[in-house]
Amino acid sequence: FNHMEPGNDTQIAEFLLWGFSEEPELQPFLFGLFLSMYLAIMIGNLLIILAIVSDSHLHTPMYFFLSNLSLSDIGLTSTTIPKLLVNIQTQSKVITYAGCITQTSIFILFAGLENFLLAVMAYDRYVAICQPLHYTVIMNPRLCVLLVLLSWIVSVLNSLLNSLMALQLSFCTHVEIPHFFCELNRLIHLACSNTLINDIVLDFAAGVLTGGPFIGILYSYCKIGSSICAISSAQGKHKAFSTCASHLLVVFLFYCTILGVYFSADPAHNSHSSATASVMYTMVTPMLNPFIYSLRNKDIKRALKRYLGGKL
Repeated sequence: FNHMEPGNDTQIAEFLLWGFSEEPELQPFLFGLFLSMYLAIMIGNLLIILAIVSDSHLHTPMYFFLSNLSLSDIGLTSTTIPKLLVNIQTQSKVITYAGCITQTSIFILFAGLENFLLAVMAYDRYVAICQPLHYTVIMNPRLCVLLVLLSWIVSVLNSLLNSLMALQLSFCTHVEIPHFFCELNRLIHLACSNTLINDIVLDFAAGVLTGGPFIGILYSYCKIGSSICAISSAQGKHKAFSTCASHLLVVFLFYCTILGVYFSADPAHNSHSSATASVMYTMVTPMLNPFIYSLRNKDIKRALKRYLGGKL
């Protein structure tokens, strides 16, 4: 690795991504697995967006947020999977310094956006169930656009801040990232300069920007739960719960897998198990979201049939 720039500060021009397995016979299987997952994510999420855009019955706050969540899923997975597929296919582990920083910043952007959108969707369900008579007044188009816009702005600012902080780091010799993409936490631990401020910013951002929405979601569902319990008829209870079930399942998948990754694996050591666990929230959750929302949802099924029927 003699990609050193002139001057005192030695800076590396590329990193190595470990990926999943060294076994040559496993490579075709891994390539096929990740390619099929990526195609399922793209097709599933694009169909959800097309169904929502093409059907005027679905021009409601819940589906507006859902189409943005699908867009976020497409962005999140397109940041990591294509590069992973190229590396498996070419049997190379290299990612350039610029490529690594870019991948980190886009990934942080979409992971943050996903987080905020799930919180916004929880608020939407809270208003729908706890204040049904005021729903159309509260969740007006202006507020919906504002909530999504704010989610984007905060996610972009957070991504910019962390990326600019990462650009200040120096990397010397040890440039192997024990992961299948440039994950910020691992990147920081590879630097040979002082990373104290990076760690503080990362922990603060994770605490506020992940913890905040998560607390909001918990609060919304506590209120929703007590409202559902107050409904006298079993049919009413079932109807109220079924409008939240899909979202609750997606929230559960997203947060449990992220918590699993960050609490089970020490960033410095157990790399393969952490990379495998990361597949859950970087690939499996975005792949399941369209199924969770469309299989349980008559409106989306109807819109898809109408859309695809019109095209066939």
